[in-house]
Amino acid sequence: MHDTVSPAQTGLLIVDLQNDFLHPDGAYGRAGQTAAGIAALPEKLAPLAERIREAGGWIISTQFTLVPLKGGEPLISPHLKTLRPFLAKGDFLPGSWGHSLVDRLAPADISIEKVAYSAFYMTRLEWVLRKCDIRKLIVCGIVTNGGVASTVRDAHVRDFDVTVLSDGCAAFSPEVHETAIAALKPVCRVATIAETMVA
Repeated sequence: MHDTVSPAQTGLLIVDLQNDFLHPDGAYGRAGQTAAGIAALPEKLAPLAERIREAGGWIISTQFTLVPLKGGEPLISPHLKTLRPFLAKGDFLPGSWGHSLVDRLAPADISIEKVAYSAFYMTRLEWVLRKCDIRKLIVCGIVTNGGVASTVRDAHVRDFDVTVLSDGCAAFSPEVHETAIAALKPVCRVATIAETMVA
């Protein structure tokens, strides 16, 4: 861990809080794939995002991405297609409304397209963090047991100072969320949004 980290070296890492996941008109909303805990996150996180902006920190958004192929058909991993058969052309398309960070938390200072659970896997995230001298990451978003957990573990092995927000993440069930948070305690600090606001 780093002894002293300034606000300018701190980033709020928002994992996958995109319109296609959260908005009723997005890919998941149209398919009825919603959860109250997920829907509540932008409003809960907005005051912290504003506090970090005001202190000179960074807002970093990761965006799950379905890479379009010839004709615009998305490249979807077989396991994901099995889990989410409703995903279709135009969903999570780079540059689209559905692909974007939700309005309540926008704009991001840094946006990272990701194709798997971890925001570090085959992305430029680590390169950008090092170039900007961002040493501390406060991680929030969805889903706790997927993108959040994988990103937190990858940040840990890269020696970033990591805090995960226990009430700033969510999964499709509270039980899954709580299990995932408990499993992350050996590799990061766990704190609430309120605790982070006064830190």
